[in-house]
Amino acid sequence: MNKSYRLGQILKILRTQRVRTQADLAEALRKLDVEATQVTLSRDIRELGLVKTPQGYVLPVSVSPPGPDLETVVQEFLQDVRAAQHTLILKTSAGSAGPLAEALDKADWPEIIGTIAGDNTILVITRDTKTSAALRKKLLDLLQ
Repeated sequence: MNKSYRLGQILKILRTQRVRTQADLAEALRKLDVEATQVTLSRDIRELGLVKTPQGYVLPVSVSPPGPDLETVVQEFLQDVRAAQHTLILKTSAGSAGPLAEALDKADWPEIIGTIAGDNTILVITRDTKTSAALRKKLLDLLQ
């Protein structure tokens, strides 16, 4: 596993569970088949800017401006939502797929496994057809 992948997994772990110690973090990574030494974890924690609190490690507070919320971005850019089994294809105006995909990624909806954005098209991958249909409805509801 490369460093970028390991850092991504650390962030994923911290978003979904409480991690009190580096040993807890190492164990959570091991469960994801990611091995890391204590020295490596110390470096990763420092690089990610994680903060140690009495409750455990937490993600740093973002200092960048939050930008528009997902509903605003959907209403501004989304033109069509097409379902294809466990995926959705979102159509936007030219150059608008990136901002919408980024807003979806930041929303961290559990239905979305990942997104891939082109210039005016976003591929949204979900777990199954049922989840895809529910996500399509959720997006269309934001247009109301």
